[in-house]
Amino acid sequence: MKKRTIAASVALGTSAVLALAACSPPGSSSASETLENGDQSVVEMAVFNGWDEGIAASWLWKTVLEEQGYTVNLTMADVAPVYQGLTTDDYDVVLDTWLPVTHKEYIDEYGDDLTDLGAWNDGAKLAIAVNADAPIDSIDELNENADLFGGTIVGIEPAAGLTSAVENATIPDYDITDLTLQTSSTAAMLTELKSATDAGENIAVTLWSPHWAYDAFPIKDLEDPKGTLGDAEGIHSFGGKSFTADYPQLTEWLEGFEMDNDRLSSLENAMFNSGVDGSDYTDAVSTWIDENQDYVDGLTS
Repeated sequence: MKKRTIAASVALGTSAVLALAACSPPGSSSASETLENGDQSVVEMAVFNGWDEGIAASWLWKTVLEEQGYTVNLTMADVAPVYQGLTTDDYDVVLDTWLPVTHKEYIDEYGDDLTDLGAWNDGAKLAIAVNADAPIDSIDELNENADLFGGTIVGIEPAAGLTSAVENATIPDYDITDLTLQTSSTAAMLTELKSATDAGENIAVTLWSPHWAYDAFPIKDLEDPKGTLGDAEGIHSFGGKSFTADYPQLTEWLEGFEMDNDRLSSLENAMFNSGVDGSDYTDAVSTWIDENQDYVDGLTS
């Protein structure tokens, strides 16, 4: 049996991630039993603070695995401590590693003691998005149509990597002089996006895929012919030091896990726009599973 030493979950950054407070307390797997399929019965699953796609995928797998007899503890943590914790078996698995760029430095540092279980989504990318009926399709058309968007690109947090990419690459490379990047927060951007699309108005925002906004609002990404926002990345599951030995069946399931952006966005939308107060996504995920039963059944077939 593995000895667990996981500390208490860190404080959560947004209401969307407060749901994890309702999960079983970490560290409860010190007396983990073995299931008939050969796996340990308790799974310590790490989830990055504020990464909605990881929260959604983790809640989906928590629900699926608990139907199979597992106990799944979801623990919120920052990125660096998660990878370190995987190397010591404090965590068993994390589902939200973006490669080859975003999390490369952590895999370079800790990867020798980790197991790459493969990419379950290959459409992770940064974007400038506009309302679906906007009369432009490419970033290189933005500047000449600045008036349509009120001379503003609605952004997210000033310190976000997406903000840096738009400020330091997209705007100068496309010579965008007639629009200003307005930064504040992701929540504020989404509020403006909803207001504009509800009113049938044009809007340009910084966004990333996968995100529930693509399921909730009529929007489209602008093409980026100069590649200023980078290529699409894969979202990988990574197991800890002893993962494949302790979870041979779950290893097989996660290696076969696939979820495209449309399906993932619909799950995120069901969770984060379901009226849940952020304490427990059980009902929202269960309802989504009922509506996607064939797909969910395939996860463990």
